[in-house]
Amino acid sequence: MEKPLVSIVMGSASDKDKMKGAVDILKEFGVPFEVRVISAHRSPDLAMEFAKGARERGIEVIIAGAGGAAHLPGVLASLTTLPVIGVPIDSTSLRGIDSLYSIVQMPAGIPVATVGIDASANAGLLAVRILSIKYPEYAEKLEKYREKLREKVLTSKVEY
Repeated sequence: MEKPLVSIVMGSASDKDKMKGAVDILKEFGVPFEVRVISAHRSPDLAMEFAKGARERGIEVIIAGAGGAAHLPGVLASLTTLPVIGVPIDSTSLRGIDSLYSIVQMPAGIPVATVGIDASANAGLLAVRILSIKYPEYAEKLEKYREKLREKVLTSKVEY
């Protein structure tokens, strides 16, 4: 197995289905990745160890999904200079708005790119875009992917 370039991290195994979009996109583009469960609150030592060692292990982008207080993406971003993409998870009665605010409102100096609530597929695509700066094969695949999206729109019909 190839060394992973992307790490998909979620605060709880119960977020698995919500993060599947990122997994599917990375598979589609042939990007090697790993999936981990790490809680910023229940396993802070593991979160610290993971983030501080990610670059050394060859990770180039981290996708972090979290619900509720959603501190995982921010904690990881505070411990590494790698790009971190936050995925707010709808896991509470607030329907993910709390998670979105928690992730998007990072203090100056600790950025987390944030996608929409439960939009892990977009996080996967953003990771591929970041990697495409260094890896031309992903840039080529992105162009083909965008052309498929364009064709889908052009061939769409709406009838009433």
